[in-house]
Amino acid sequence: MTDDRQQLLPIDRFLWSLDIVEREGRHLRYSWHSLFGNGRDPGADWVLSLDQHPEEAIRLEAFVSRYSRMQDTIADKLIPRWLQSLAERTGSQIENLNRAERLGVLESTESWLAARKLRNQLVHEYMQDPEAFADALQSARAFSLMLMTTYNQIRDYTEQRMALEVKLPESLSLPDQQ
Repeated sequence: MTDDRQQLLPIDRFLWSLDIVEREGRHLRYSWHSLFGNGRDPGADWVLSLDQHPEEAIRLEAFVSRYSRMQDTIADKLIPRWLQSLAERTGSQIENLNRAERLGVLESTESWLAARKLRNQLVHEYMQDPEAFADALQSARAFSLMLMTTYNQIRDYTEQRMALEVKLPESLSLPDQQ
């Protein structure tokens, strides 16, 4: 059985990916609120207490998973499919990120790569070094906003410049602006 998405036009694959990233963004925003909302500021002591508070560990795991998933989907699927829908040549991930930066939808390729490196720390670090993990978590707090902003900028670019006659997914309200 073949995957029906393989038979879609580039614009259809892009729009399908845009919809997925919007949903991932809503879930990431929810996790962001549950971890950082109401002035919560998880530090090293909080990380050390995770063994005694499994509900907090679940919040953390959800945030890390959603952060990682959204970043992967944007870099591996959304940006290349967006570029293809613009009839742009796609290349390696870094080439695609650089092109997205030049087109004004990505804040910085360098920041994106730092956020990706951070993702790997988030998966392993808290078991080893609570202080380093707490610092990484604070960076992820900011980088998750960058992910949501990147989605919004690709969506806005699509709405303003691609003249499509389809209903696009909603923009994401950033959790620190609600």
